[in-house]
Amino acid sequence: MTQRPVPLPWTNVYGLARTLVALGTAGTLAASSAETLFRPVATIGDYPLCTSTTAASVFCLAPHNYTHLAWIKWACVMVLLVVASGWRPRFTALPHAYINYSVFSGIAIADGGDQVALILSVLFVLPAIGDKRRWHWEPQQQASGSRTAPLLALLGTSALVMVRLQMVVIYFQAAVAKLPHAEWQDGTAMWYWGSNLDFGPAPWLNTLIAPIIATPLGVALMTWVPLAIELSLAICLLLPQRQRWWVMGAGLLFHFSIALIMGLWSFALAMAGGILVLCQPLGGSIHVRRVTNSVHVAASDAPDTEEGSQNDLDGSSVQPAGMA
Repeated sequence: MTQRPVPLPWTNVYGLARTLVALGTAGTLAASSAETLFRPVATIGDYPLCTSTTAASVFCLAPHNYTHLAWIKWACVMVLLVVASGWRPRFTALPHAYINYSVFSGIAIADGGDQVALILSVLFVLPAIGDKRRWHWEPQQQASGSRTAPLLALLGTSALVMVRLQMVVIYFQAAVAKLPHAEWQDGTAMWYWGSNLDFGPAPWLNTLIAPIIATPLGVALMTWVPLAIELSLAICLLLPQRQRWWVMGAGLLFHFSIALIMGLWSFALAMAGGILVLCQPLGGSIHVRRVTNSVHVAASDAPDTEEGSQNDLDGSSVQPAGMA
């Protein structure tokens, strides 16, 4: 039997995704006080709960002591910043996943972004196990001649495939769950969100948003365009790679807009990390190329095994990525 080559997962694409996810969680911890993160919740109790599996949270080392919880919180921020820097992914992947588990299970205000960050950080552990680079920004690491190298490459690539499938499920569910509601069908949903005092835009931004959602065409576009973006991300893996670049750009702009209007920055960073893995070719790397005295960000190296042919972007041929 002939062996199919496995794209090597150790690229700066998964590295950048790790950085974005880590920065999102670090931002949540740094921008929130211990009293806010670990407030009591009616009918549930005081956070951190520290019962059953949640007792494994790092915040259960000092439950219900805000001074100690604040010190633990800032220690987690420091570790997450090290993760975001890209240093030694092999050694920082497990602490990253553990901190995200502690945050999701330990704080009283966990949201969907914290859950996505936890899932992605756990899946990023598998490619990190075989990542021997000092920094995850370094050029793609080639598989060594050891017997375990192909297995490590397969484990890492399989985990990135699972990240892709997870993101597809998230966007498919997000889009389909909106369709039965009349407000999303008739294009008025964003009027309600844009007028909401808790999730609506800040006053300085509302001067730009209010005139748009006040017109039928404006509010319809703001309602239906996100649906189209979510559906395009859900079918992204069925599209040619050249079209995935456009979907990726639309998705990143979509989440940046959500963060700007609603203030959900940690959610946006976690989803942006997942979008990068979803839309970039497996085994591809992002390069910065200098052309005629200006800097252009070139598209990722696209392995022949995924797309069947090399893509030509920015007027230059893309070299095939490494294989195991």
